[in-house]
Amino acid sequence: MARKEPLLSALKGGVLRLREAGGPCTDTSPHLVSLCQLLESILRKGLRQPFLSLLLVLAEIDFSLDLQNCSFLDESWLLPVCSTYETVPCRALGMVLRYVDGRVFVTKVLPGSQAEVDEVVLAGDILDEINGCSLRYASPGQAGAMLQRLKGQPLTLRLLRWRWHDGTVFEPLLPYLKALKEKEPQFQLQHSPQHRGEGEPQQLQGGRLLYNLRYLGQTSVGTYGGRDVLEEAIPAVLERDSAAQEVLFDVKEAEVLVQEKVSSKVNE
Repeated sequence: MARKEPLLSALKGGVLRLREAGGPCTDTSPHLVSLCQLLESILRKGLRQPFLSLLLVLAEIDFSLDLQNCSFLDESWLLPVCSTYETVPCRALGMVLRYVDGRVFVTKVLPGSQAEVDEVVLAGDILDEINGCSLRYASPGQAGAMLQRLKGQPLTLRLLRWRWHDGTVFEPLLPYLKALKEKEPQFQLQHSPQHRGEGEPQQLQGGRLLYNLRYLGQTSVGTYGGRDVLEEAIPAVLERDSAAQEVLFDVKEAEVLVQEKVSSKVNE
């Protein structure tokens, strides 16, 4: 009688647990990592039957994975927490970067900088993409050169968080952080943004950073706006003394959207 292969038995159990969980399988599924590890072990061992029949069962499961979250798959089946950081044009973001084995780490967020104002980036996070350009295996200075070239333009940054879903350090980062600490002994992981008081409260909506503001009104500034036009337009709005409205302010590349908090109505 043929001996049962333990790996195939374990895979069968993993497939059943995934099916019993119900709903789509996402990056945060508690059974995903163990299943991927089993599949890798089976492929390395060259097992085929009943492996192929189990794969047919897997094909019936609804997977809803972030396919861009692949930066660490060469090192681990664990997936980091990803965030998209969109920011308005500015002279400098105010992030201090350090390169460790092809990874671009944020080691400090400068006080008073745009990055501190936006309250998205934390020291210890990895800068993985800038405007869709990957920074995996980045050479020293590459990210800084890209940011310098894009100065004054809207930026979309893809961040890999140092903190995992359970609040602990993302395990594959540990050797990188150890090397980073050796290069920069004063480095500390940042657990939360520096609070700026009541100045400009913000919130994330659909991955975009929105500003909570009071809307006072609008006026025409013509086709070609500039500082001189604004210097006339702002007093004109204030003189109307209209009732202020609480709104969400969204700055995009070619437009500004103002969304009423109560009705969600959007004005361009």
